[in-house]
Amino acid sequence: MRYFHLLIAALFALFAYWQLNDPDWLQWVLMYGFVTVTALWAFFGTLPRWLPRVGLAVAGIWLATLVPAFIDWLRMGTPTITGQMKAESPHVELTREFLGLLIVILALAGYIFKREN
Repeated sequence: MRYFHLLIAALFALFAYWQLNDPDWLQWVLMYGFVTVTALWAFFGTLPRWLPRVGLAVAGIWLATLVPAFIDWLRMGTPTITGQMKAESPHVELTREFLGLLIVILALAGYIFKREN
């Protein structure tokens, strides 16, 4: 189980790397990097209770700002968001961001849940 943390760290480091060509790359590199650091901290030592909670709070607030765009995408009948890497319409970019934050939230919630049990 301990090496699962390295897998999570590697995945989120890759996610951060793939954001470097994005117009809003810095906020995504910081968010994905935060999960990377959390996973590495869990691998190398005891993860403090506050660390994943801080990231979860930030990601949750950010996600809340994207809920209206996600609902709009659902109302449109969930048109494809994977056609091209360059987002041609706002719903594509905002829906991808919503789903990216959802992945971050799930990862950090997993660390909180694991820490509690």
